[in-house]
Amino acid sequence: MNAAEVVNDLLVKRFGVTKADIRFETPLRKLKMDSLALEELRVLIENQLNIDLDEVALTSRDTVGALVAAVDGKVAA
Repeated sequence: MNAAEVVNDLLVKRFGVTKADIRFETPLRKLKMDSLALEELRVLIENQLNIDLDEVALTSRDTVGALVAAVDGKVAA
């Protein structure tokens, strides 16, 4: 699975987001992702992809695309 697939899969299965709502330009806050949900998502992504996202600072103002790009950057490293 690539970063986009992992993020999309987790958003749908763990956070109840509909696939139609997930677009790269969509702010995470529009998907009802608050700071607690973002932290949980970060941990789930780290576990699934075996990467470290500690220094990645994302807020609910960031977009799905920014999250995927941050994860991609760590997977490629």
